[in-house]
Amino acid sequence: MATNEDVLVRIESVEGTACVVRGDDIDTDRIIPARFMKVVTFDDMGRHAFADARKEAKGKHPLDDPRYSGASILVVGKNFGCGSSREHAPQALMRFGFQAFVGASFAEIFAGNCTALGLPCVTLAERDLAKLMDSVELDPAQTVTVDLRAKQVRSRAGEMAAILPDGVRQQLVEGTWDATRVLLEAGDAIERTAASLPYVEMPGR
Repeated sequence: MATNEDVLVRIESVEGTACVVRGDDIDTDRIIPARFMKVVTFDDMGRHAFADARKEAKGKHPLDDPRYSGASILVVGKNFGCGSSREHAPQALMRFGFQAFVGASFAEIFAGNCTALGLPCVTLAERDLAKLMDSVELDPAQTVTVDLRAKQVRSRAGEMAAILPDGVRQQLVEGTWDATRVLLEAGDAIERTAASLPYVEMPGR
């Protein structure tokens, strides 16, 4: 079996350019409309992120703004990801290219689904978030860093205290956010336990 170092993916920070999507209570139906969920895999879902909102904006939605092209951090408002519990919303955003989210607050299930995908959701104080949004809109080319170890968001707007639950932070920085990888890492221990049970048939036993 692979060792812990070989298997677990630790997420200590995310660095890149950012994209600002303003507005509160943006729900999962708006993030990924239901008609795009009739698929077997998530592979192509990224291109449908915010499909209706982008259509309504007629090319002026932030996700279609060339200034934000290639952004890896999405900056949002309050209660982002509310509504249904569908995993498709963070899947669509991840496949669009976002690797982390910074906002005022996140719907609990959305944040949990993000953690399961290795996507940090950190919150900022209202004043700090407003400064970050203004700064990114003024200079979309700047580098923004979401530092989970230091619990900071850094940008041209300054160093800001990032808030996320301790348990979630620990999962991300230790690599235990990925349940499948944790299971693979524990493979030898699982096989030893199975071999010790009289009611489990092991190959060659």
